[in-house]
Amino acid sequence: MRAVILPGDKKVLVADRERPEPEPHEVLVRTMASAICRSDMSLYYGNPIVGGESADTGDVVPGHEAAGVVVSVGSAVTGVQAGDRVAAHLAVGCGHCEYCGQGYSMLCPEWKCFGFDFPGGDAEYFTIAARNALPLPAHFSFKAGAVMTDMIGSQYHVQKKMGVSGNKTVAVIGLGPMGSAAVLVAKAFGARVIAVDILDERLEQARALGADSVVNSKDADAVDAILGLTGGRGVEVAIDCSGNPAGQNTALDSAAKLGSVAFVGESRATQINPSDQVIRKLLTVVGGWYFPLGEWQEILRFVDDNKVDVEAIISHEYSLEDAEQAFGAFDRRETEKAVFVWN
Repeated sequence: MRAVILPGDKKVLVADRERPEPEPHEVLVRTMASAICRSDMSLYYGNPIVGGESADTGDVVPGHEAAGVVVSVGSAVTGVQAGDRVAAHLAVGCGHCEYCGQGYSMLCPEWKCFGFDFPGGDAEYFTIAARNALPLPAHFSFKAGAVMTDMIGSQYHVQKKMGVSGNKTVAVIGLGPMGSAAVLVAKAFGARVIAVDILDERLEQARALGADSVVNSKDADAVDAILGLTGGRGVEVAIDCSGNPAGQNTALDSAAKLGSVAFVGESRATQINPSDQVIRKLLTVVGGWYFPLGEWQEILRFVDDNKVDVEAIISHEYSLEDAEQAFGAFDRRETEKAVFVWN
């Protein structure tokens, strides 16, 4: 089979690999769609942000947002069969600890990440634990299934936790693919949305996705602008999707007293002022990272009931053989959400 390999240093290979065979508790999936995520770029650069030793080898197949059709199942698998349409939940846990028991396999001390610790979806086939093969109804495209596993699923989970609703204003800082998903989800929850970025084309897309107001933080002070749009009060919910220290501080500074802030964009270090930004505002600050296994059906209903146009966040489609072009363009921010597709 053909598969993408990211050796690091912005190198991209499309190589022949042996088609995997499912272990007893796994399923083999023929890939139909696999999306590029900003966290994949850490493999592209050679500095993985998640994963263990396998991710550091530069030899793992990337792609943690994938969907396809089950080809075969392992000898111990029940409930999944060949021909099923599925999307992959990226976190494979031990299955026995308290976190796995709640569906939060990404919190398992022994968890492994699809596309980082073991081969991901940027290949013609992939294997995944059967419990991680999320059923994908026929009226959802494979592209939608792929982006719902991370972008939409992550935003649904964190916004649900923060109680986003029609009586709240939400600031979304950083309008890459995750920020675009945040706008879509917040509007589906009924919130008023203020979108913040430094790129006009991203702000235009945010408007198309439903943002009520946009702020170019290159041209204006984002905090002042948000305060001006909220009568000086600030927003009830601020979501940083940039992972940038400036964006994270904007989220903290623009949140109203008793408000909530979510850090969703991956980041290694940020300097904040906890006393003024958090303690004396009685803020709730949460991490936004993926969704528990048991929430998948809820996410599907949310998308269906609110007619969320999931595919609207996809800007480009590529064949696997064009992976070098796809990763390069994504790195240069010439694309937003890019997806490999198979006919």
